[in-house]
Amino acid sequence: MTEPQATAPQQTPLYDLHLQQGAKIVDFGGWALPVNYGSQIDEHHAVRNRCGMFDVSHMTVSDIEGADTLPYLRHLLANDIDKVASQAGKALYSCMLNDDGGVIDDLIVYYLSDTHCRLVTNAGTRDKDLQWMQQQSEQFEVSLSERPELALIAVQGPDALGVCAESLNEVAPSLGPCLAELQRFQGAWFEVDGQQEFVGRTGYTGEDGVEFIVSAALARQMWSQLSAAGVAPCGLGARDTLRLEAGMALYGNDLDEQHSPLESGLNWTVSMQSDREFIGRAALEGQPRQQIIGLILQDRGVLRGHQPVHSADENGAIGEVTSGTFSPTLEQSIGLARVRADADLNIGDTVLIEVRNKQLKATVSKYPFVKNGQPTNA
Repeated sequence: MTEPQATAPQQTPLYDLHLQQGAKIVDFGGWALPVNYGSQIDEHHAVRNRCGMFDVSHMTVSDIEGADTLPYLRHLLANDIDKVASQAGKALYSCMLNDDGGVIDDLIVYYLSDTHCRLVTNAGTRDKDLQWMQQQSEQFEVSLSERPELALIAVQGPDALGVCAESLNEVAPSLGPCLAELQRFQGAWFEVDGQQEFVGRTGYTGEDGVEFIVSAALARQMWSQLSAAGVAPCGLGARDTLRLEAGMALYGNDLDEQHSPLESGLNWTVSMQSDREFIGRAALEGQPRQQIIGLILQDRGVLRGHQPVHSADENGAIGEVTSGTFSPTLEQSIGLARVRADADLNIGDTVLIEVRNKQLKATVSKYPFVKNGQPTNA
């Protein structure tokens, strides 16, 4: 018998540019992506202090079109699309739930019109997302179209908008005026050579910035122009430390199908004010069994996922770390943990983290840990 051939990871349209810039490439959920280009710490600080750019073309982009676009999304999403339905381009963050209230995926939806919305979902959940969305669409007059031909570049940091407007003027002259009017959590079309391209003032770092959803050829031009302007290319490593400092959830770590948004620190993404019957609503009516807390490690070590969390009185485990890393901004290890909802914990309390048969002290902390480049727990 012959051994089954391993499937080579997919490459984004920017793959060869990453190699030219000395990127260390890893297989991330079936995609060949940069983990760093040298110093992950330097990439992190570039985003916090100036700006950096990420290739996020592995994300799944889908367009929903048809007369029932809004009724369909009212049914599909735990957050309410009507919050943004009067503002062209406005973005909404939401979870997509199963019947038991567990999170199938978290996503951003851009409202473009009553008959057209655009979703950006995670790469690792692509197959089940598309299958679920298609299954739920059968009772609605809508069509779902995946857009694999599009590439995504995130430019993040306090200088991101100004740098993009100036350095991309040659390849996209209409972009500058577009960015000048773009509000936070809003997207807009801009034209390049007669083709409509898209930009959203969104991101996954806790900093201001934009995410371009554009044709592959334009993405390559943009990446090259931004590189020439001195924008730091950044990999998956910095993306993770930045998002965790910003207290942002990662699917598969802090979110999964076994836990609801109410058990994952995302109460604010669930809209139950109206009688809207979205998938999973009935399951959310009960009291959540668990909650997410922030942690700052006080002893030497690094917080990592699945480490048990114990109460300070050592009465046994009360939960586990879901995400953990070393924070370059705080110069301490930080993490998120899911603990019992009835655990009597307050900000400033001490818990014990089980690390290699040792118990290390950590402080229960508010999150995000960093906002506008500054620690929030100082």
